[in-house]
Amino acid sequence: MSHPDYKLNLQSLGTPRGVSSVVGPHGVGASPGDKKSKTKTMRGKKKSIFETYMSKEDVSEGLKRGTLIQGILRINPKKFHEAFIPSPDGDRDIFIDGVVARNRALNGDLVVVSLLPEEQWKVIKPESSDKEADAASESSFPEELCGRPPPPQATKSYDDSPDVIIEAQLDGSDTEDGHGNTQNVLADGLQKLSVCVHATGRENAGAPITKEEDAFTSQDSRASPEKSLQKSAKVVYILEKKHSRAAAGLIKLLADKNSELFRKYALFSPSDHRVPRIYVPLKDCPQDFVTRPKDYANTLFMCRIVDWKEDSSFALGQLAKSLGQAGEIEPETEGILTEYGVDFSDFSSEVLKCLPQNLPWTIPQEEFSKRRDLREDCIFTIDPSTARDLDDALSCKPLADGNFEVGVHIADVSYFVPEGSDLDRVAAQRATSVYLVQKVVPMLPRLLCEELCSLNPMTDKLTFSVIWTLTPEGKILSEWFGQTIIRSCTKLSYEHAQSMIESPTQPIPEKALPPLSPEHTGQEVHQAVLNLHRIAKELRKQRFVDGALRLDQLKLAFTLDHETGLPQGCHIYEYRDSNKLVEEFMLLANVAVAHKIHRAFPERALLRRHPPPQTKMLNDLVEFCDQMGLPVDFSSAGALNKSLTETFGNDKHSVARKEVLTNMCSRPMQMALYFCSGVLQDRSQFWHYALNMPLYTHFTSPIRRFPDVLVHRLLAAALGHRAPPDLEPDAVQKQADHCNDRRMASKRVQELSTSLFFAVLVKESGPLESEAMVMGVLNQAFDVLVLRYGVQKRIYCNALPLRAHHFQKLGKKPELTLVWEPEDVGKEPVHQVITIFSLVEVVLRAEATALKYSAILKRPGPEGVLGLAEEEGSGDDEQED
Repeated sequence: MSHPDYKLNLQSLGTPRGVSSVVGPHGVGASPGDKKSKTKTMRGKKKSIFETYMSKEDVSEGLKRGTLIQGILRINPKKFHEAFIPSPDGDRDIFIDGVVARNRALNGDLVVVSLLPEEQWKVIKPESSDKEADAASESSFPEELCGRPPPPQATKSYDDSPDVIIEAQLDGSDTEDGHGNTQNVLADGLQKLSVCVHATGRENAGAPITKEEDAFTSQDSRASPEKSLQKSAKVVYILEKKHSRAAAGLIKLLADKNSELFRKYALFSPSDHRVPRIYVPLKDCPQDFVTRPKDYANTLFMCRIVDWKEDSSFALGQLAKSLGQAGEIEPETEGILTEYGVDFSDFSSEVLKCLPQNLPWTIPQEEFSKRRDLREDCIFTIDPSTARDLDDALSCKPLADGNFEVGVHIADVSYFVPEGSDLDRVAAQRATSVYLVQKVVPMLPRLLCEELCSLNPMTDKLTFSVIWTLTPEGKILSEWFGQTIIRSCTKLSYEHAQSMIESPTQPIPEKALPPLSPEHTGQEVHQAVLNLHRIAKELRKQRFVDGALRLDQLKLAFTLDHETGLPQGCHIYEYRDSNKLVEEFMLLANVAVAHKIHRAFPERALLRRHPPPQTKMLNDLVEFCDQMGLPVDFSSAGALNKSLTETFGNDKHSVARKEVLTNMCSRPMQMALYFCSGVLQDRSQFWHYALNMPLYTHFTSPIRRFPDVLVHRLLAAALGHRAPPDLEPDAVQKQADHCNDRRMASKRVQELSTSLFFAVLVKESGPLESEAMVMGVLNQAFDVLVLRYGVQKRIYCNALPLRAHHFQKLGKKPELTLVWEPEDVGKEPVHQVITIFSLVEVVLRAEATALKYSAILKRPGPEGVLGLAEEEGSGDDEQED
């Protein structure tokens, strides 16, 4: 990807090149979500809006004494006046109310907060607490829980390489609703909705506010005997500005043409409302912007915050570049990448000099004496049909005693990435490849990703292998680790492998298979796949017997037009036996390597842990299931998995209900994290909750994940192939923290890319019809999971052609009755009862605003007349499941 006009410094901190971090003057405006700012004027001495940050010394002392608390700030994408940090005790998140209390911190920043007096804490009523955010929470559970997402259309998927089952899709605490009360998604009284809309002025206006809602909002819920309090706090210091301070958005002239500010600045409105509005110098804007502002009304710009003073509601920024038209795929994609700090610039000449220069490259002769030569073995890859970065290969050789020699062979990327080199530095900084719907931003130069490291068929490749002797039941009899040389005999797609699994006795026609090296036959590969499948089934069965958990959420895959790149269609990605086969052996290898490197380097091993679910959110989910009469056991990962797999039938309603419940169960789940074994003193914290295993790491995807490269180096040292690492545990932990941050950003970018393409699909190919299941019932609205596409929408009663609507609770179960206006005079109105797990019909239809679409609820009955539903937001919001 070439970006000659790319002006932004893609480091997550710092200002654009050539821009001073001190730029003035700074004016004051009415900040979105800041009610106090209305009283500010430009006259006289400016009054501070934000508190001065505490000193580093006071912060350090306060953290030691426990009077201050630190954590990652999460801002609700739907209601950006609400923010949260995790509570240190694992209980309900700590609430930070409003822009002023947030004190200029942005989403993802590591902040220090001071608790407010108890009388200022947020009041929550069980039947009405504000849970609007949960309908749009950012992905919140590890990928080891959910299986690999669908592959991008032209590249290998972020997680479809067979090594993952469940990896952290995003910050597990990123359920954007901070109070973590999943039950209340289903019983939201919308108590703050009117306040939110009036105060911010930037909330989506699709949900009209009724007098009843206003009255509900103004009630003093402290009088309720059922009240509960949520700890509330204010930000007093930013430990680390993890947010990039970059945003995509639109520019417009300031409203007051007579002000001094009007002559110097334009107003930048970020697409992500969690970022403040920004004053940008007019000199940064197009030359004719002041005289022809309407020409730029739909032009997407990139801006970076360079300062934000205590006396200004708005930040000051530098306009970096014009991206193109809002709503178009490439400009929006570049905006997403930049905002999340993804370096998509070309690799520098210094980095490229680290690559082999004499091409075509061949394996040096000395490597053959150092490595086990497996080139004559029947070894093959199984990947998405479009994959070009092939990390892993498999082999399965029958033994005379009825057992099998099974090998997992991983590209030896560390051979090509010398420690301390410019290539190593850039790969460590990028930390992960970023997979978008239409392309990949690689961690390593393409010469390595797609050629030298990629295990392409019928070429000699350097690998790191784990080879076991396994019984047909998957019991490990012996285990070997070592550096190897392989020659893959064929590149199978998941579809090829699936057809072999489904035709155990029927030979696959040669024309239906990819090219095969002459040393091996199609029958030999077919039999190897069948043997691997049988063993994988046993391994998988035993894993779940031993207490593993899997949460399969709906994931979209797109078909793209080859010429325009626009989405032509989409479908829910099907996770089949061929995917599971690869997954099981990648898991087996990751676990084996975790034990090997931890034995060798107990203080310096890079491992991966998955903390248990957040206590408060889990307790609320338990209560909800009890109220709904659902026999779900949350006592352990395995118990939950058993409940989800055994409770539901196979009929349409049961399958949909399982999807909704799986979605709910994902919310308390935390993020899986890389860590250094020497930093955590308590071995119980090493545990991987979803896998229910004491030790785990990532070894199997070094082409696209830097932690795997580090693990390869540790394994090589453990085997005596290189010197032991000289890094101290704290240095390893610092690398782990950076990898966690970049993985989280990468996952979010992937979700936003999917969301962008789906919004474009609705516009280009819509309207799209689907069944939906109700997952939350409120007094004025209800939330649905759109089953065909896996998106969530909120539908408001006052946006429907209703004569009336009635909310009641039957026991503790909320119920909303919709009374539709008759279509013809003299006919009786149609009554429709909405409860949790009701199936309804919806249509998704594009709005006039770029990337926004609405859900339309079909009138019940065969006539299928449509009533309008609330538009829930831009593509940014739609994927927040």
